[in-house]
Amino acid sequence: MAGPLKWFRQFPPLLRYSTLGIVRSSQQAPQNVWGPVLNDCSQSRAWQMLQVRHLAAKKTKVKGKGQARVNINAALVEDIINLEEVNEEMQAVVEALKEDFGKNVNIRTTPGALDHVIVTTRDGKFPLNQLGQVSLKSPQLFLVNMSNFPESTAAAIKAIRESGMDLNPEADGPIIRVPIPKVTREHREKLATLAKQLTNKAKESLRRVRVKAVNQTKKAKSTVSEDTIRLIEKQIQQVTDDTSAEMDKLLEAKTKELLG
Repeated sequence: MAGPLKWFRQFPPLLRYSTLGIVRSSQQAPQNVWGPVLNDCSQSRAWQMLQVRHLAAKKTKVKGKGQARVNINAALVEDIINLEEVNEEMQAVVEALKEDFGKNVNIRTTPGALDHVIVTTRDGKFPLNQLGQVSLKSPQLFLVNMSNFPESTAAAIKAIRESGMDLNPEADGPIIRVPIPKVTREHREKLATLAKQLTNKAKESLRRVRVKAVNQTKKAKSTVSEDTIRLIEKQIQQVTDDTSAEMDKLLEAKTKELLG
């Protein structure tokens, strides 16, 4: 053995270290080759997710000031939770908020502005546009024709008045006249307040989606490792935070539109 070593030391330093690098690379390669073929399926899934977590953390630390993000392949955990479905449910909350902004927090008057008003009757709760025909007679006046359900006229007036839109409806037989207030600074501030309330309500819905997803994940504790559970929970929280930040941007843009 001493003979070959003595012979090896005679190589120039650069060539010697290159040779060692080749040897070490070939010795380390099997560590990454055998990882994915572990016998235990849950261990294999955890190993693959941890590999993803490691790579994502390294990539994000370069760009994100050391805050590692998780990026789990949804197919690896589909038997525990459907992450794509969770993401879709959260995005549905965002779309509902956008729709609310368009209908209820808009200085441009449209007949759809009253669609969200819910009327409580003896037979249950119904959207105003299911009980009466809403039309825009002029930029300063809504008309709600309650001819099909005249017995619900009083309830509809009450619902419009309490809608938070600063409206004072008046009954004219089966017709409800709803004067539209001028777009004053005070009115814009009220709309900005309503926008914030709608955003907070949307975030409550978002939290319910998160809690539901986390609870479903925890049901798999008996079949997968705690590390796997924690990793999935972190992914869920990460998507929740991203969605909440998207809502904040929508609110910021709407507030700027209203108040300048």
